[in-house]
Amino acid sequence: MNSRHFSGKSFVVASVVLTMTILIACAQTKQPAPAQTATSPMATTEKVFIEFQGPWAFAPDPKDPAKIVAIAPKANGHRDLYVKASNQSTLVPGVYDLSLPDHTGSGAGTADPDIARAKIDVASLQHALDMKSARYVIRIAKPEQYLVAARSKSRVGGTYPPDASTEKDYANAVSLQYNASSLNGFSLAGTPEGGAFNPLLLRVETGTVRFVIEPAQDDDPNDKCDTHSRESFRDLTTLLGLTMYVDFPDNPADCHAKDPQGARPAKKAQNGAGSGEALRSGGAGLTGSLATAVFFFGKPGGDCKSPNLLLYTGP
Repeated sequence: MNSRHFSGKSFVVASVVLTMTILIACAQTKQPAPAQTATSPMATTEKVFIEFQGPWAFAPDPKDPAKIVAIAPKANGHRDLYVKASNQSTLVPGVYDLSLPDHTGSGAGTADPDIARAKIDVASLQHALDMKSARYVIRIAKPEQYLVAARSKSRVGGTYPPDASTEKDYANAVSLQYNASSLNGFSLAGTPEGGAFNPLLLRVETGTVRFVIEPAQDDDPNDKCDTHSRESFRDLTTLLGLTMYVDFPDNPADCHAKDPQGARPAKKAQNGAGSGEALRSGGAGLTGSLATAVFFFGKPGGDCKSPNLLLYTGP
């Protein structure tokens, strides 16, 4: 009896030992679970938007294939440019470089089809970039996307008035989208005309930086022709040397007779050149500089419905 009891206890102990041996062997052969590591800064990205409000055009940077330039005229019908994040600063005409935190993506620059496009030759683009005191220039890395931030119905074309077939809700404010590693590390450096510029660190807490050119005053309620918006587009295309016009389908027909874009026959200047054509050829034949022409031709206005332009220099 004692022998059987001892044999039974030995069997139980042996079984427990065998079971533990099997479990240990299984645990040793089982693949370990991936270790939980802290998320790297680039693993979680922040969508960042650089928004441009006002009469802007966007083009490849002729001096750096990894960047683009945003360019806008300095005109009397608008207030000074200011950059706005959680802090803000007013900018005088000049060339500024916006630095971003580390960002991922191909910089494909996919564009919303409602952003008006126009072809410009490299020489004309460089001429506009070199027009000191007549323009604001922001240099920035190529974006992932060009997105519409605001839109307005208009017609855009190279003949006046633009054909009804061109009518669309064109973008009149554009956001450039980036995938950034952080909301820290935004800064603006530059070379303003006639002065120094201390690099500006931008506090970005909402994921958006805005470059804003506001109208100098509210629209005249008696103006049914969107005069300010027509002037804004004229100032932009004049700066770029482009023959393009904008029209607004909800305006009365008699607006064409007083359109500041100068598409109707112009009074001859003393040098024999039409003043409207002289402006559109980049200032040839003008007694003053293009900067003076753009500044004094601009009139106070209001909400700017002028389409932004996405420029290309290729075929």
